[in-house]
Amino acid sequence: MIRNTLAALSLWFAPERIKSEGTTPDYRFSLANERTFLAWIRTALALVAGGIAVDQFLTHLRWGVRTTIAIALLAGAAACALRAVNHWVRCERAMRRGEDLPSSRFPVLLALGTTVAAVLVIVAVVFGYAGR
Repeated sequence: MIRNTLAALSLWFAPERIKSEGTTPDYRFSLANERTFLAWIRTALALVAGGIAVDQFLTHLRWGVRTTIAIALLAGAAACALRAVNHWVRCERAMRRGEDLPSSRFPVLLALGTTVAAVLVIVAVVFGYAGR
């Protein structure tokens, strides 16, 4: 288990090693996989921007409320960026091996986390958790 995890993580930093597995898929599938990776990265960047925006522009909120929401968004961004790399490697390996593409619960977790952060902002703004 640990050995497999470390081997998979090593592919993050040496993607050329993936070429040693299986056969080369149609390049269109690899490019689609890359576009999906870039979409995940854009999502992570949007979450970073949201975390910074909450911290910098909702200054009327109590420090703890504002910081909690900002950290939740920034943590989601970090998880999304890491998941993007992991998903790209897993999909590339699966395509080269002729396997089914891996499924993931991460989109649901990301959607739920983003929903919770949005609800926290709505509640904080509507009920005016003001003060410093």
